[in-house]
Amino acid sequence: MSDLLSAVRFCADSELGYERSRTRFQAGEGLALDETYRLAHLPLVAPAHPRVIRTREGTSYDMGRHEPVFSLVLPIFADLLFQSLAYRELDREMRAAPFAGKIAWDVVERRRDKLHATICGSLSTGAPPLLDPKRLQALRGLGPVRVELRGLFSGSVNRGRLYLRAYPESRNGENVFRRIQRSLGCRETDLYVVGLYNMTDDLDAGEAAALASLIERWWSRSILRFTVDRLWLTGARDDLVLDSTVVASVPLA
Repeated sequence: MSDLLSAVRFCADSELGYERSRTRFQAGEGLALDETYRLAHLPLVAPAHPRVIRTREGTSYDMGRHEPVFSLVLPIFADLLFQSLAYRELDREMRAAPFAGKIAWDVVERRRDKLHATICGSLSTGAPPLLDPKRLQALRGLGPVRVELRGLFSGSVNRGRLYLRAYPESRNGENVFRRIQRSLGCRETDLYVVGLYNMTDDLDAGEAAALASLIERWWSRSILRFTVDRLWLTGARDDLVLDSTVVASVPLA
């Protein structure tokens, strides 16, 4: 299997949106949790924090929870990821970093079996979407999809959450994730991130510099290569999917 994966061409950074969307760290400055994070994530990882945004008009958020939202996601199996030597090395560096005391380590463990990258987000709210059977049948002809995870990533939005980046295979010059999105009539995107770590507070200048250095050193490093033959339709009442359920399994082969 490893020989087959080594022969696969994965999409390059120039074909995806990670460089465009990464956090721009400024020398001598800290990293402040942004409003998006303080509304959707901070209430779940540090509910007593004074900068928590409890609610926002026009949304259903209430201390990080909202009405059920259903999305189609790429499952990331924790046993496979956590056995990766590269992931173990990254995690050791995270735990030894100056900002380690500001990571919600308990949430990492609570989300162990819920790791994913969103392919088609927010398909419906309140109740699961009705997916077109003909479109689902067409997906079965796609066959298994190869994916590479690289890390680490902090975005320009939702600052406070740290991710791995998923790189889909390029099949006949086409981003396979975009092919899936187009097949289902969903919006095409170029960011597919796997949320791993959540901050519980702002970082000071030294901590932010350490994080920026860690991200730079790990940017091009491969964490894991794997193959998937199905996606999950999930529903969740929070953006950390702490209470998520798998509504359906969508075969790709």
